[in-house]
Amino acid sequence: MPHYLYQVAYTPESLAAQIKNPQDRLQLVGKQITDAVGAKILGGGYSFGEYDISVIVDAADDVTMAAVALAIAAGGAVRTAKTTKLLSGSEWVEALKKAPTVSSHYRPAR
Repeated sequence: MPHYLYQVAYTPESLAAQIKNPQDRLQLVGKQITDAVGAKILGGGYSFGEYDISVIVDAADDVTMAAVALAIAAGGAVRTAKTTKLLSGSEWVEALKKAPTVSSHYRPAR
């Protein structure tokens, strides 16, 4: 299954609610998305700075991951989020091997 880097910044209201009632949201949300669509949080953690959480999500496909991201965004606790599809090592090597074919046809604007 494809893997995705999912990064979330909470709203101030969400952070205030979490301070009042501290919980491991990774654990809670992980169970919710697994129960709903079979997506799994493989790892990640909390941070401070641009994003509050960064996780690696294992989802069946782009549509499933998009559904997860849309549902979380629609919940109102997220100020901003970013989803990045990750390539496996073999997919990266395949892209590297294909790049010369593109390079031989591509001409940048100058």
